Amino acid sequence: MATCPECDAEIEVDEFDVDKGDQLSCPECGSNLEVVGMSPLELDVAPDDDDEDDDDDDDLEDDDEDADDDDDDDEDEDEDADKDDSWDE
Repeated sequence: MATCPECDAEIEVDEFDVDKGDQLSCPECGSNLEVVGMSPLELDVAPDDDDEDDDDDDDLEDDDEDADDDDDDDEDEDEDADKDDSWDE
């Protein structure tokens, strides 16, 4: 038996079926938990890896926006080139 650090629910976990670092979820509150101790069996809230992934996605979106801005600059240069041609006529 182990205790959920979030809701204090008793969680039935067989010590022989888990290893330190394994993750499981609390059946009561749904929190992602990590086995941090084996004797006695101790659980802690698992680090949330999704946040790190989200940060990476935000960086990619920012890069995409920058790329869009570069495209606008190219169009302006094309318009400027067209204006330069009209002076030659």
